[in-house]
Amino acid sequence: MSNKRAVHFILLTVMIDAIGIGLIMPVMPALLLDLGGSTLANAAVWGGVMSTVFALMQFLFGPLIGNISDQFGRRKVLLVSLSVMSLDYVLMGISGSLWLLLLARIIGGASAANHSTASAVIADVSEPKERGKNFGLLGAAFGVGFILGPVIGGLAAEWGPRAPFFVAAVLAGGIAVFGFFSLEETVTAENRRPFEWYRALPWGAFEQVGKLTGQTRLLIVFFFQEVAFLVYPVVWAFYTMAKFGWEEWLVGLSLGAFGLMLVFGQGVLIRFVIPRLGEYRTAMLGLSMELLSFIGFVLAPATWVIFALLPLSAVGMLAGPAMQGIMSRAVPDNAQGELQGVVSSVRAIASILAPTLMTGLFWLYSDDGWFFTFPGAPFVLSAFLMIIAIRIMWNFGRLVKG
Repeated sequence: MSNKRAVHFILLTVMIDAIGIGLIMPVMPALLLDLGGSTLANAAVWGGVMSTVFALMQFLFGPLIGNISDQFGRRKVLLVSLSVMSLDYVLMGISGSLWLLLLARIIGGASAANHSTASAVIADVSEPKERGKNFGLLGAAFGVGFILGPVIGGLAAEWGPRAPFFVAAVLAGGIAVFGFFSLEETVTAENRRPFEWYRALPWGAFEQVGKLTGQTRLLIVFFFQEVAFLVYPVVWAFYTMAKFGWEEWLVGLSLGAFGLMLVFGQGVLIRFVIPRLGEYRTAMLGLSMELLSFIGFVLAPATWVIFALLPLSAVGMLAGPAMQGIMSRAVPDNAQGELQGVVSSVRAIASILAPTLMTGLFWLYSDDGWFFTFPGAPFVLSAFLMIIAIRIMWNFGRLVKG
C-alpha cells in the first residue's frame, strides 16, 4: 500500500469537493432568484433551506458511512460517493424549479458525507502524533479548492447561472475515475472493525465517543466553531452585496483570497505552530483569532478592511485540525471511521442550525425585515458563539491537565 498515493487522492477529493462548493456559491443568489425567489432577502431564506436539508442528510449519513468504511473499506465508499456527487451536480444544473433543486440538495448531502471517510484515511496512514498536522492538510486542500472554485464559478457564470454546476459534475466524475485506477485500500486486518447498526446511527456513535474523557466538551467546542464559521458560506455573498454593493466577481475574488489564507494557515503555518504550542494551545489561538475576525467584519467600514481581515479568519481555522488531532489520538485505530463520522455529524448539526439562524438574522436586519438595517448581525452571533467556545475549551484544558 502506498500511503502517499492514498493521501494525494484524499487531498484531491477534498479539493474537488471545495471547488464544487466554491463554483456554485457566487451564482446561487442569481439561480434562486431565477427559480422563484422574489427578492434578495427571500432568496437568502431559500438558500438557508437548501443548506439545512443538505446538512440534515450529512448528519444522518455521516456515522453510517464512517462505520461502513471501518468494515468494508474506504475505497468503495469514496468512489461511490464521488460518482453520486457528479450526477447530483447534473441534476442541479437542469433543475427547473425550487423543489427539484431541493431534491438535488438531499441527494448531495448524502453523498457529501464522504468527508468522514476521507478523514479516516488520513488517520489510517498517519502516526498518532502527526494526525493534527495532517488533518491540517485537509483544510489546506479545501483552501486550494476555495481559491479555484469561486474564480472558476465566476468565470463560468458568464454562460449563465447553471454552467458552474456542469463544470462541478465533470470535476467530481473525473476524480472518481482517477481514484478507481490509483487508490488502494487503507483498511487492513489490523484496523478493520465489524459493522454494528447501533453504532452506525448518529446517537449510537455519539454515545461511543462520549465515553472518552473530555471528548464531549471538545465536540461542543467543535460545534460552536462550526456554527460560527458557517456565516461565511451562508451569508457572505448576501452580506457583502447588501453592505458594500459587491458584484458576483468580487464575491468570488474575496472567497478565493480567503482560500489562499486558509491554504497557508492549514498547509504551512500549522506545521510550525502545533510542534511549538501543542494541539491544545493551537486550538485556543485559532478560536481567539476567529473571535477577532468576526468583530472586525461587524465594524468594517469599507471593502479594503474586509480583505485586510481575511488572514485573521484563516489563522482561526487552525483550531479545527488541532481539535481533530486531540480526538483522534483518544480513540483506537479500528474506530477512526466512527470518530470521523461523529465529527461529520457535529458539522452537519451545525449546518442544519446555522443557515436558518444566519439567514433569518440577516433577513430580520435587512431592508425587508422587522428591525433596522444591519447586515453584519450574523457576525455578531458568530462572535458570541466564539466567546462560549473559548470558555469551554479553557475548561477542557484544566480537565486534561488536572
